[in-house]
Amino acid sequence: MNSDAFCRMLTLLQRLREAKIAYSLRQSRDEALMIEVNVPGQRWEIEFVDYGDEVQIEIERFLSTGQIDDESALDELFAKFSDKEEPAVTKLA
Repeated sequence: MNSDAFCRMLTLLQRLREAKIAYSLRQSRDEALMIEVNVPGQRWEIEFVDYGDEVQIEIERFLSTGQIDDESALDELFAKFSDKEEPAVTKLA
């Protein structure tokens, strides 16, 4: 990451602190650093991505519908998003 991109990241972190917006830093891919922000009803992923010749800032926002489910939603969520393979069904002859 070049010094200009580093300064832009530090400036953004300072801006978040001054606004009293909580954030965390993480790295989910080799060429990027991410600032994760959680605010009421939204989550932001702000990534500083090094594309070799330049560093770009990419922002993805996740918005809540405000719907709150009860515990019964867990089975549906696991069924939809689990990577676990379903057991093979064996037919008896």
